[in-house]
Amino acid sequence: MAQATSQRITVHDLAQQLAEQRVKVVDVREPMEYAGGHIAGSLNVPLSRITQADLPQGPLVLVCQSGNRSTKALTQLLQQGHPHPLVDLEGGVPAWQQAGLPVRKLQNAPLPLMRQVQIAAGSLVLLGLVLSHALAPAWILLSWFVGAGLVFAGVSGFCGMARLLAVMPWNRVRA
Repeated sequence: MAQATSQRITVHDLAQQLAEQRVKVVDVREPMEYAGGHIAGSLNVPLSRITQADLPQGPLVLVCQSGNRSTKALTQLLQQGHPHPLVDLEGGVPAWQQAGLPVRKLQNAPLPLMRQVQIAAGSLVLLGLVLSHALAPAWILLSWFVGAGLVFAGVSGFCGMARLLAVMPWNRVRA
């Protein structure tokens, strides 16, 4: 496993190297995502703390949901002069799951954040519709507001509702 910025490893190669105990896995997702399903034995170090963390010695495989954060983490660690080989898992945790490889889920795992957004947004739209019929037509603006927020989130990549839900007490995870 060479130390290079574009080095990637497949899920099958990672599974083999884990079975042979040749690498350690560092999951750079947020604790809430990690709790929802992660590669057994992986260490959770969110991207925001990767350069300050006390990482295991030896070769490391960085993992996230899509590969974006693990690639950023790999770049940051290499720029910092990390002394051990680093690679990025190709396809992230979803590729691991699609290959039929096991994931561990913590008992205190909250619903995935996007499901929470869907539930909240759908509930607010329905509430706006019901209240506009039952109380006053102006309540339809709630549905318009939520719809506009969802369009903005899709176009910009920023979802205010997701950010708000992420800091709610039920989403605090202690791994």
